[in-house]
Amino acid sequence: MNGKDILLRRLRNQGVVGGGAASGKSAGEAGLPEALVAWMGCIQAQDFAQAKWAIGVRVPEVSEADVDAAFNEGRILRTHVLRPTWHFVLPSDIRWMLLLSAPRIRQLSRQYHGRLGIDAVVLRKSRKILAKALEGGKALTRGEIAALYRRAKIDTDDIRMGFLLMDAELEGLVCSGPRKGKQFTYVLLEERASRASVLSPEEAVGELAVRYFSSRGPATVVDFAWWSGLTVGQAKEGLEAVRGELERVVMDGQEYWFSEAPRYDSAGSAREMPSVLLLPGFDEYTVAYRDRSLMVADEHVKVSSHGLKPAVVVNGRVAGVWRRVLQKDRVVVEATVFEEVSGKVWDAVKKEARRYADFAGGKLEFRGKEPRPRG
Repeated sequence: MNGKDILLRRLRNQGVVGGGAASGKSAGEAGLPEALVAWMGCIQAQDFAQAKWAIGVRVPEVSEADVDAAFNEGRILRTHVLRPTWHFVLPSDIRWMLLLSAPRIRQLSRQYHGRLGIDAVVLRKSRKILAKALEGGKALTRGEIAALYRRAKIDTDDIRMGFLLMDAELEGLVCSGPRKGKQFTYVLLEERASRASVLSPEEAVGELAVRYFSSRGPATVVDFAWWSGLTVGQAKEGLEAVRGELERVVMDGQEYWFSEAPRYDSAGSAREMPSVLLLPGFDEYTVAYRDRSLMVADEHVKVSSHGLKPAVVVNGRVAGVWRRVLQKDRVVVEATVFEEVSGKVWDAVKKEARRYADFAGGKLEFRGKEPRPRG
């Protein structure tokens, strides 16, 4: 196995291209947003619009409205978990995942709590106020919660407010609720995900490991530690628990782990391996790996922010960046490639831009400088 093989397997295992078994799911079930989130464990989602496209690029025929519906109905949730940052996660997975990752996140947060004057008394008081306010299926925006805190003499400047709400998430008290217009809300996790599974620490780290290496492999144990926010020691424990379910390959002296039989299929898609993709910012294809040298050339690291900006991907490697602007019923897509490409590749970029516009539900207006053909 060489570097190109690794990249193509990652694209396939992540569901960006079809080709795996659905593990008992029907094609219709596998084509739902929540089936993808289940397969991947969680999907980074601090930029909500970009995160919706992370689902759309992997699930054929799904629209942005479909993802919005899955979110508003609580079929997928959004909370702080892993590293920490916002992630999409399933209601059935949210508790065991929080219990596994929360101790590390609290450890990282503690230094900021000290600087901001957030102590155990403040945290208990804020949780009590929040729990009472949300009882009975209520959903409140950040602004509405801040008003409650201010009335209780709790300081709510932007930084403090963020840490108070994240503490409530890590505590398993709240999670995302349906949006009010364009605003996000919080609801009680117990009311939104009453059937959430609880696993032992050993079971949880093993489950997270098998989800990671199956959906993102081939990858290294250091990649897993980076993505999960766990220590390298914990990552090794997780790998050891499930290594019998995985395959191993060594390249340049480095061990890579993966599943030979993917359990997710993007609605039974028979699409060929595409040479060109427009991936969203913070996409799991780049963010899920500590070492991104296989997919991002050294000279493109800075301009692509290590591949974390919305990326034009050609044959598995970051070859440019793109951005979208929504204007009434139009979707403006601006693409820039780092080097000259063939007319065929440029046509494929336009085709992917059209796919994104269809997902977003608008008429495409494509902008970009036509490159001179190579060779």
